[in-house]
Amino acid sequence: MVLIQLAESDSQILGCFSVMYQLRPHLEEVNFVEQVRYQMKEGYQLAFLEVEGQAVAVAGFRISTNLGFGKFLYVDDLVVDELKRSKSYGEQLFQWLIKYAKIHNCKHLSLDSAVHRFRAHRFYLIQDMNITSHHFSIEL
Repeated sequence: MVLIQLAESDSQILGCFSVMYQLRPHLEEVNFVEQVRYQMKEGYQLAFLEVEGQAVAVAGFRISTNLGFGKFLYVDDLVVDELKRSKSYGEQLFQWLIKYAKIHNCKHLSLDSAVHRFRAHRFYLIQDMNITSHHFSIEL
């Protein structure tokens, strides 16, 4: 059975680590729960899709408001276990995020995707997302 829920307990957060690590390999398991808990104080939430008691897809996100979009849901992280891809888990979690955004009166759902992640871009376009901007950054 497939179940999507928010990670609330430390064990649920830690259960997301192995999947999240595939997207964010700089993370360390020993600090993961503490880092997620810290970000939760700033509005970050961690949703996961569970199959047979194991997280196979994970999404980190936050709801915010700005002058450009109004209220929106921003996806920080979205990843499916590389051994479990092409089983619709990513689509199911993405659709859950859309429903969550609508329930919370968001007008937009947005995310950034690194320029080299061509498979992710294809996925987002299939999900009817539009490329609406360029993201610029500078390391300080």
